[in-house]
Amino acid sequence: METLQRAVWADVAKGVCILLVVLWHTVNKSYLRIEWTSAGPFPALWGVFGDALMTLRMPLFFAISGMFALSAHRRPWREVVRSRVAKFLYLYLAWMIVHTAVFWFTPEFDTLSARGVGEFAEQFLVTPPNLWYLYALALYFTAAKLLTRIPVPVVLGAAALLAVVTAAGVFDTPGNRGSLLQNFVFFLLGLHLRPWAERLAESTTWRRAGAVGLLYATALAAMLLLSAQRVPTVWTLVSLLALVSGLSVTPLLGRVALIGEGLAWLGRRTLPIYVIHMPLLALLHTGVSPLLGPSPLVVAALYPALATTALVAACLLADRVLPPWLTDLPARRVARAEVGP
Repeated sequence: METLQRAVWADVAKGVCILLVVLWHTVNKSYLRIEWTSAGPFPALWGVFGDALMTLRMPLFFAISGMFALSAHRRPWREVVRSRVAKFLYLYLAWMIVHTAVFWFTPEFDTLSARGVGEFAEQFLVTPPNLWYLYALALYFTAAKLLTRIPVPVVLGAAALLAVVTAAGVFDTPGNRGSLLQNFVFFLLGLHLRPWAERLAESTTWRRAGAVGLLYATALAAMLLLSAQRVPTVWTLVSLLALVSGLSVTPLLGRVALIGEGLAWLGRRTLPIYVIHMPLLALLHTGVSPLLGPSPLVVAALYPALATTALVAACLLADRVLPPWLTDLPARRVARAEVGP
């Protein structure tokens, strides 16, 4: 059996997730804010599509991250703190500064961004902005390491309960605080149930993937139609179905010529896409949104897909000229982690 570090399906899953992340940001923070004169049903369709897949993209992303974290989880604290916790906190801080600077000059772009030192400190420590995935990884690594001596079923049960009460709106969760609390359980599932996930991914078939996908789609549609997102356990259970569906489908996509290779290639380059795409989206929105209103219907129909493709390509090009200190801890460089994004 392939090790996870060499498994194409894991990179394919990460590639799918990062595309969905960029697409969702493009739709919610730019596309739906353009005053189209003729857009037909497309804004509504794109909005529903992006919101619906919230149950898939981050749970799957964090589960894969948890799987890749297993070897680091077993190392001494000193290694974990530098190669995982410090690294992701450093990247989080460095790119928060970049994002804040760009968003300062693009006020038309509606996203969470600090306008003063106090707001910056609050977002860095309490209410993480768009870069919250990096912050979450640092916290998840620390929490998982601290909980090592507690029985796994107890840890998973507590994390699942946290996800359920957060999704039900019990806590006040401004910004991305809710996502931070809800997704810890999926990171732990990847960390502690990695052998099961590997067996599921490597033994999947199109028939099984179709059955699981149909079950997930049915549950998702029912949740959305009944507006049951805040009913206790519903969001978490639908996200769990999405995770199983993702682990069933992505290995099959990995076997498809060109598509699998392309997604896996993206999946190995998710960090620059994740940290760069939002500032580029802010610049794109500020520059072109005033011009797009009177565009033909076909532009309104295809804009999210075209903008997502352009943003991903631009991020990969920008990555070629980034200084090393924007992609890793400075001074003593740490080997590039396989945790993604």
